[in-house]
Amino acid sequence: MKQPIQLDGVEVANDIKRSLADDVKELKQKGIVPCLATILVGDDPSSATYVRMKGNACQKLGIESRKIELPEQTTTEELLLQINMLNNDEQVHGILLQHPVPSQIDERAAFDAIAIEKDVDGVTTLGFAQNAFGFAHYPSCTPAAIMAILDFYQIDIEGKHAVVVGRSPILGKPVSQMLLNKNATVTTCHSRTSDVSSHVQQADIVVAAVGKPEFIKGSWIKEGAVVLDAGYNKGNVGDCDYEGCAEKASAITPVPGGVGPVTIATLLKHTVESAKRNHLS
Repeated sequence: MKQPIQLDGVEVANDIKRSLADDVKELKQKGIVPCLATILVGDDPSSATYVRMKGNACQKLGIESRKIELPEQTTTEELLLQINMLNNDEQVHGILLQHPVPSQIDERAAFDAIAIEKDVDGVTTLGFAQNAFGFAHYPSCTPAAIMAILDFYQIDIEGKHAVVVGRSPILGKPVSQMLLNKNATVTTCHSRTSDVSSHVQQADIVVAAVGKPEFIKGSWIKEGAVVLDAGYNKGNVGDCDYEGCAEKASAITPVPGGVGPVTIATLLKHTVESAKRNHLS
């Protein structure tokens, strides 16, 4: 049986980071240190792990990582005050509010409080709209990572039928828009879609972004389809049944080691680009 191409996210991420090294060096020679501020509200262990991973990635590339940790009982108003302080800090080039936040906080209000020029995670309503029109400086990082993987492996998008399973405002919806802007024909499936499998079976490109472990079965995959799994669930499994999907796919991302590393590299890229745009333009 022919094995599918494994779309190696670590290789793609390393390529992105290598391309950033000279930019970081150039900025530092001018006395500018790219800085990403991360805000963590509460003590969710998974969120803390993600923030730590992002901080470590910043450190390895020479980017400053400023961590703001707020207590679980933080109010929306207190969080907005913190975001506003970072908006006004010229030393900060990117702001990342770790999702999810505690239930008493208006998450959308908090996201939209981030200045568009510092929205390196692509979470604001304005950033979403710019992405839909195809001119966002900083599209949501996971969708941008998916597009980077397709580009790195020179996988043709134009004219292909892409099926995105999931419609979150920071993953499913924006990646659907980005694929559409690259001239794919896009179907977006969600929790109210009847017979999801019938849609996936028609796809040349499948993007799994549903947040359910091994939701997409190998029997759903059309022979030769490209599968990009943006899910990450307990037990180190994605939203696809990897073994089953790999039997039919021509190319597939592993979990872990697929979309995740590229998402973090994209966040670093956006932070460096923000520093360049604010200081060298």
